[in-house]
Amino acid sequence: MLNLKSTIALKKPTSFYRNPKIGLVLLGLLLIGAGCNSGDDKLPILGQREAVTKTVDGKSVTDSVYHTIPDFKFVSQYGDTVTAKNLAGKIYVADFFFTSCPTICPKMKVQLKRVYERFKTNPDVALLSHTIDPAHDSVPVLKEFADNLGVSGRQWLFVTGDKEKIYDIGQTSYMVTAQQDSSAPGGVVHSGAFILVDKDRHIRGIYDGTTEAGVDKLMNDMDRLLAEYKQ
Repeated sequence: MLNLKSTIALKKPTSFYRNPKIGLVLLGLLLIGAGCNSGDDKLPILGQREAVTKTVDGKSVTDSVYHTIPDFKFVSQYGDTVTAKNLAGKIYVADFFFTSCPTICPKMKVQLKRVYERFKTNPDVALLSHTIDPAHDSVPVLKEFADNLGVSGRQWLFVTGDKEKIYDIGQTSYMVTAQQDSSAPGGVVHSGAFILVDKDRHIRGIYDGTTEAGVDKLMNDMDRLLAEYKQ
């Protein structure tokens, strides 16, 4: 079993941060063996896994503790607080963007709109887009952005908050690029990744959100993940 802590050490390798597309490919390759798969059709659980030993009925039992998205607190395009509790009982797709992004964000939002349209009637699915430019992307800006995309309701939330907390949860929890870079277009660098998270807040897949093929794979895996909860 691959140990992410020892092999990836998500500590800002230059190529990963300078070229988000390359970073996504490299991360995907490293994560291939990082999940746990019981040999059936279930999606793997990605990220670091730790063995925890405890005593049950006088016997020593070892369980696996998987990488989990921690609690968070952001503000949505509607001005209300969004925490992990808002996503309880749902699978969701997370991404990182900013509204004035001149490069990959427009492609990402076109592709994520496909996901929104495909699953908009499913109450077990949510989308969570984090701005990485909170100084500009205020609540009204995010609301206007969502409106212009044709997004309504609360299935797709666009959130803002403390910049450092957004960067930190992106890089250490969702395992994608999110940081300032004065040499990058728009002054911010981020990956084009869409991250699939299950109802237990485990990462089940990372996909290229800039391409139709990558998002087709995401939607197929969302169907597979939803099917797991019906078994």
